[in-house]
Amino acid sequence: MPEYILGISAFYHDSAAALLRDGEIIAAAAEERFTRKKGDSGFPSRAIEYCLKEAGIDAGRLDHVVFYDKPVLKFDRILASYIHTAPKGLASFLKAIPLWLREKLWVEDLIRKELSYNKEVLFTEHHQAHAASAFFPSPFHEAAILTVDGAGEWATTAIGVGSGNRIRLLQKIDFPHSLGLLYSAFTYYCGFRVNSGEYKLMGLASYGRPVYLDLIKRELITVAPDGSFILNEKYFNYISGLKMISAKFEKLFGAPALKPDGTPTQFHMDIAASIQALFNEIMVLLARRARELTGATKLCLAGGVALNCVANAKILEEAGFSDVWIQPAAGDAGGSLGAALYVHYNYLGHQRTTDEIHDFQKGSYLGPAYSDEEIEAFLKRMKAVYRRLPEEELIKTAAAAINNQKIIGWFQGRMEFGPRALGSRSILGDARSETMQTMMNLKIKFRESFRPFAPSVLEERSAAYFEIKSKSPYMLLITKVNRDKLLEVDPGDAQGLELLKLKRSVIPAVTHVDNTARLQTVSRETNPLYHRLLTEFDNLTGCPLVINTSFNVRGEPIVCSPEDAYRCFMGTNIDILIIGSFILYKEDQTNKDQLELSRWKQSLIKD
Repeated sequence: MPEYILGISAFYHDSAAALLRDGEIIAAAAEERFTRKKGDSGFPSRAIEYCLKEAGIDAGRLDHVVFYDKPVLKFDRILASYIHTAPKGLASFLKAIPLWLREKLWVEDLIRKELSYNKEVLFTEHHQAHAASAFFPSPFHEAAILTVDGAGEWATTAIGVGSGNRIRLLQKIDFPHSLGLLYSAFTYYCGFRVNSGEYKLMGLASYGRPVYLDLIKRELITVAPDGSFILNEKYFNYISGLKMISAKFEKLFGAPALKPDGTPTQFHMDIAASIQALFNEIMVLLARRARELTGATKLCLAGGVALNCVANAKILEEAGFSDVWIQPAAGDAGGSLGAALYVHYNYLGHQRTTDEIHDFQKGSYLGPAYSDEEIEAFLKRMKAVYRRLPEEELIKTAAAAINNQKIIGWFQGRMEFGPRALGSRSILGDARSETMQTMMNLKIKFRESFRPFAPSVLEERSAAYFEIKSKSPYMLLITKVNRDKLLEVDPGDAQGLELLKLKRSVIPAVTHVDNTARLQTVSRETNPLYHRLLTEFDNLTGCPLVINTSFNVRGEPIVCSPEDAYRCFMGTNIDILIIGSFILYKEDQTNKDQLELSRWKQSLIKD
């Protein structure tokens, strides 16, 4: 009989579930995709329901259920933190503790009740789950492991080693000293939302200069040569308060925090550049320490901080490892997968074989898929105007439409696990266009104009456009655009967002102001249909890449179902929806009045 292990993460942000069958990843998904509540932290009932349905089993068939951290240890840290800062933080204490006493401490009882499950419920430590999610799906037999996030129970940073079917954590840095929370503090200071706006801060950094780096090092943090660090607590309020930073933080930089949705100035761009520079430096030092401790030549990364593709690229370039593998669902959602894998290998002792080339993440296409029959039934209910095309014609039509400057909603196969769209739930456009970045940001995504878009490029043709020496299947590395693809640019007096107006390469829509791109290399093995589309576009235009951004608008999770995709298509300026074998043109739709923009506009306020 196959062995089934269900991993669960919940209650902080990005709740998720993942299911293994004899160690194979059968399904994994975040709860937000089903509830349509971005970053949903509730118990992942819908995600669990999907995982069980994908495997064709019910909860009674599960051999093990495991939660991704230890609530009692986390509660111990929270109480100790309040005591440490008392009498400050009373308002935060009164808000947090009832929730813990009512729900978060009773995870085992909740799991039994929700699943009607009567076997033992297992628990991993938070950074054990992150480490397992990093190492066990990787191609490597042996590797150093680095996990960095806001906070687990106590640990915020951990260095470990993986070998065969075992992982061990060797060193930790404990709360309140947290690189993830430091970055989130600056995210908040620059007017972005914590736990979702960190990508924006990373994008904004390229417009500035690290003029505040020395001040940050002098006042906010002490960094040792091995990458360990201590934060100056007086500048932060996340330990006991309801805000990330204290008044002293604002006084240090001479300005209050930017209000949400405020327009960043050159000051904020320089602030972003300064914290990103420090972030890169510390991550490289920590990675070097991991290499020194373990002697390993390969590195695996997880934890929310591992989603910072700028720092990841610095590690790959400077830390001395021959290869780096990053968990695509590196944040808390991936903890559900890591917890399940930890039980399968470390707890149960099952053997693991690798070939040093192929990972076990299945391209991270681990979410639900929908048949043509299901899609067509929905389109008929909506009275949508559509055509069904053979696959070859569908591919040719899509490539030609992108070449004609049309924007396509692309909905195919299984949904991605993790925050990046990888060619299953994507919005696609022509990277050669000078206006496409601004148009897609403002008219499709309804988001800030400064945010860069990523290219999807044929894996076998990536070296023709980018200075990349490794694969980047999960869009977690940046790389320089090749010099022969860059154009001569005279910035003159341009600075800040004015730099956006300068055409700097032959693929301007995906070339950031520092001449980098956040790259996805597309393999024929992991996504053959998407690979065929890029191949057709290359044959048509001589360009092997397109813009790939997530199929959603600001404030919404990435689309999951045909209904989500159709609503996004109808509520934005997307020209064409290609969903399964069906194609829909916006100008053909006669029921536009049924789907007003108000739903999308309302979501903007809460981002």
